Amino acid sequence: MLVIGIAGGTGCGKTTVVNQIINELPYEEVGVISQDSYYCDLSHLSYDERTQVNFDHPRAIDFELLGNHLQDLKKGIPIHQPVYSFVKHNRTTDTILTHPRKVMIVEGILIMTNPKIREMFDIKIFVHADSDERLIRRLKRDITERGRDLDEVLTRYQNTLKPMHNQFIEPTKEYADIIIPNNKYNTVAVDIVRTIINEKLS
Repeated sequence: MLVIGIAGGTGCGKTTVVNQIINELPYEEVGVISQDSYYCDLSHLSYDERTQVNFDHPRAIDFELLGNHLQDLKKGIPIHQPVYSFVKHNRTTDTILTHPRKVMIVEGILIMTNPKIREMFDIKIFVHADSDERLIRRLKRDITERGRDLDEVLTRYQNTLKPMHNQFIEPTKEYADIIIPNNKYNTVAVDIVRTIINEKLS
């Protein structure tokens, strides 16, 4: 199994890059694991307490469970990937049965901050985008998809997102094998990644 880690700041376009890669691969050969599924279970906290949690700090991620799941997949064992609700700020009781694939893509802003997880990636990719562009994308997404209001998104961006990005996410760029600029010129980088994958698969 080829495990690819794709990191980058919030709103940098990781999902776009993931889709560009998997669109050229046979459906049954590639799977995707999202870091967002592995936020820690916060059932012991009230909703108001959960809204105060800093979800952009590495502590917010259950890296132990993610690592165990990746190890199981490498052994050929299917996993039950958690399902997270951004509306409730907590895991749901649902899971997604995820089968091992020849290529597993793990994507998320914090995935390269954890050394154990980082070592499990055969290819490490960092998607780079301008900070203004990332903020605009985050605003659009959180307001339309997650039911947040403008003030809430901007406050969170200033108080947690931006400082956490500078402290934890941006420094992980140095671990990347490939840095992809998320603009109209990224097709060359994506083609290189696809070529590497196809070589590994063959």
